[in-house]
Amino acid sequence: MTEAELKKHLDAAEKSPKQIAAAVLGLPDKTLRYKPSPDKWCILEVLGHLADIEIVYAHRFRQMLADRKPVIAPMDQDAWAQNLGYTETPVPELVALYGLNRHHTVQLLRRLKSGDLGKSAYHPELKHDVTVAEYVEKMATHGANHLQQIERLKKQASGTHAVN
Repeated sequence: MTEAELKKHLDAAEKSPKQIAAAVLGLPDKTLRYKPSPDKWCILEVLGHLADIEIVYAHRFRQMLADRKPVIAPMDQDAWAQNLGYTETPVPELVALYGLNRHHTVQLLRRLKSGDLGKSAYHPELKHDVTVAEYVEKMATHGANHLQQIERLKKQASGTHAVN
């Protein structure tokens, strides 16, 4: 990954919390809780996931950058969404947690030296090492993917409300 690519990925990652905040601003509770099916997430669960995954990213980056031969702890994102009270947490709190944690991680990553991008950790779910560079790319697109999911859910929710 070149310096220009790193900057592009970090700039994209940094913009995501503001984009997510704008997408959910003023949404009614019914829209925030709409689920297209019982096994799919509602917008509140997406926001909880975004807030929590930033903690995971922050920890994994620090493991890769500082520890010797780290092993990433697996996580079950659906179990987290089901068991950690995402739908009981106020939207402003979830958005703020996502934004603050993302900001803090991006600041850390902006201080990287070129050799840091190749540092890695073993990922037991993938059964191979993952690098800082790979995780920077993953983080850069993660918020945008969930922004698209939020926009789909908003459209689906408004379609069902019109029928009711």
